[in-house]
Amino acid sequence: MNKTLDILALTIGIIGALNWGLIGFFNFNLVQFIFGSGALARIIYAAVGVCAVYLLTFYAKTGSVSCESNTP
Repeated sequence: MNKTLDILALTIGIIGALNWGLIGFFNFNLVQFIFGSGALARIIYAAVGVCAVYLLTFYAKTGSVSCESNTP
């Protein structure tokens, strides 16, 4: 279950990051283009935000792995 959730969160996070890249480089919001500016777009933005918060836990996972591998 965790691996599936990790992959889903990474996928949604990457899609969100690509959308921000499009906004930054070309002033084009793909989410708004596809879904409009209504409730569905807000749900997608919220899902990206929740995934970002979840992905912050990857720092803890990475830190604990690197500390354990350095111990003899």
